[in-house]
Amino acid sequence: METAPAQSDQPKSFSIKLWPPSEKTRLMLVEGMTKNLSTESIFSRKYGLLTVEEATEHAKNIEDTCFKSACEHFDREPDGDGSSAVQLYAKETSKLMLEVLKKGPKSKEEKDIIIDSPKQKVFDISQGKRSFIEAEEAKELLTPLTEKGNGYSKIIFSNRSFGIEAAKLAEPILASLKDQLKEVDISDFVAGRPEDEALEVMRIFSSALEGCILNYLNLSDNALGEKGVRAFGSLLKSQHNLEELYLMNDGISEEVAKALTELIPSTDKIKVLHFHNNMTGDEGAISIAELLKSSPLLENFRCSSTRVGSEGGIALVEALKGCEHLKKLDLRDNMFGVEAGLALSKTLEKLNDISELYLSYLNLEDKGAIAVLEAIEKYLPKIEVLEMAGNDITVKASKALASCISSKKMLKKLVLSENELKDEGAVRIATALEDGHVELREVDLSSNMIRRVGARSLARAMAKDKPKLTMLNINGNYISDEGIDEVKEILKEDLLGPFDENDVDGEEDDGDEDEEAEEEEEEEEEEEKEDVDAKLEKLKVNDE
Repeated sequence: METAPAQSDQPKSFSIKLWPPSEKTRLMLVEGMTKNLSTESIFSRKYGLLTVEEATEHAKNIEDTCFKSACEHFDREPDGDGSSAVQLYAKETSKLMLEVLKKGPKSKEEKDIIIDSPKQKVFDISQGKRSFIEAEEAKELLTPLTEKGNGYSKIIFSNRSFGIEAAKLAEPILASLKDQLKEVDISDFVAGRPEDEALEVMRIFSSALEGCILNYLNLSDNALGEKGVRAFGSLLKSQHNLEELYLMNDGISEEVAKALTELIPSTDKIKVLHFHNNMTGDEGAISIAELLKSSPLLENFRCSSTRVGSEGGIALVEALKGCEHLKKLDLRDNMFGVEAGLALSKTLEKLNDISELYLSYLNLEDKGAIAVLEAIEKYLPKIEVLEMAGNDITVKASKALASCISSKKMLKKLVLSENELKDEGAVRIATALEDGHVELREVDLSSNMIRRVGARSLARAMAKDKPKLTMLNINGNYISDEGIDEVKEILKEDLLGPFDENDVDGEEDDGDEDEEAEEEEEEEEEEEKEDVDAKLEKLKVNDE
């Protein structure tokens, strides 16, 4: 774990980051799994005992697989300290260990790189540590692909860096599979290579795969730039049936985005399109918008961390109006601003199937946030995940926020961290979440200037009929020690996030604000009591 100073407006607090774990921690986990997998147990008596060598191999593969999965989770759904990624990491390692124990020792004929499923046969060489591959190793690794009738429909070459000679050896093998390949993952497959060599490897793979009728293509993590995208030109131009395209962390600038619109012949069947972590900017976003206009079947669009400002943001959300099948929209960490937020609110009127909406760090401010929230309340009946962290949302927008939340009974996750909702906003949100939200799993109002009253109100709401709740995060606020004790009495401690960033002193105490929040909470409790009394009185009348 590493510690880092918190934000400047909270000088006394510190951030403890749980993710990613250190290399030492990962190695210790592998050692522990190796010991467990190779020790006598009820599983070994029933299925056979693994050798230390087998156990070590399995442990390394399990840890690497789960580490990648948790990294992707943290990338998709950053939660500050990474606690949810740690939970996923631990849960998945335990699950895969159990599968290995139940399977027992491998037979000599089994190959790790073959994964069978009811729908397809997958050839995967991505497991283990990242490594450079030259011709001799490539020949050995790819041998199963040369066997007649091998039946592979998906290949995963990521995490292995191909040199030119290895690529040349792979070229005829891949070309021989053109009629059967449906999914190709060549993300992160030239890491550490000089630019000229990497571009030549891309051209070789592109030529070999040209003409495959693919429905899935992943070219992420290859630092493509315009040269790289054009190196894949022949492959991209031959694709008319793509349903999923991933171009994340590829250095996609304005020029690259424009090149993509020229090279991709058709997106009319695209359902998943991801551009996360690029330097697209406004002009690049305008080019991507052209792809969106011809993607009527799009269900999952991600354009997060792409340096898109107001002009590009407006272009993107305007283009999304035609994507009426959209279920998941992720625009996090851009510089949209209020005007793009207003444009987004108009687009949401058309996107009634959205269930997951990620709008954190878009500079929406109150005006943009209110417009978006009103649209969500009116037009998105299926919403399950709503993230609007870091948008400068204040108490002014809390009524619209509470009204929207109150109507979304299927909500599973709500993230409003790093705003300025204070106690008044927290009390309103707590009231909105009190009744009927039985699917709720996670609520995050960390770093919102919340004090004792707001924290207590949120805890009470979470303690009421929330059978699936796993986390209430109110860290990074100004809750007194007494307030923390009250919260822990109201809600089970294992459902509370940490309080390591909480500042018990906070800013200068605003007595008026606390009194107003107290009065609002008391009024709501009194109204609830009166409502209960009225219902009881009605029951008495009916009994008579």
